[in-house]
Amino acid sequence: HLVESGGGSAQSGGSLRLSCAVSGYTASRYCMGWFRQSPVKEREGVAYIDDDGSTRYEDSVKGRFTISQDNSQNTLFLQMNSLKPEDTAMYYCAADPRPSMSTVRALGVNPLWWGQGTQVTVSS
Repeated sequence: HLVESGGGSAQSGGSLRLSCAVSGYTASRYCMGWFRQSPVKEREGVAYIDDDGSTRYEDSVKGRFTISQDNSQNTLFLQMNSLKPEDTAMYYCAADPRPSMSTVRALGVNPLWWGQGTQVTVSS
C-alpha cells in the first residue's frame, strides 16, 4: 500500500517535497520510483531507487530533484527544487519486487504497485 502526500502549488524556482508512505512491506527490499503524468504528456519516469540504494534520474529533473528513502519510517521522498512550470503533473510513487526499475523497464512492464498520486502545480 502506497500513499503519496506533499503535493501542492509552487512558483517557478520554488521547492516541494513529496512523501510516499509504504505499508505492508519493507520498502528498502524493493525498487521504488517516482513517475508523473500531465494532461498533455504520457506518464513518464522521474527518479528511481533500487533495492541496493542506488539512484537514477531522468534528464529532465537531473540536478534539481533528489529521491531518498527513510528506512526507519518506511517512506520514500522526492525533494523537488528549482521547479519549472513543465514539472506540473500528477506525481505517483511506485514499487516493484524486482531489484531495479531498469529491470522493470527492460521487461516492458509497469511497476507492480502504485499510489493514488499527488498533484504538483508550478506557476510561472
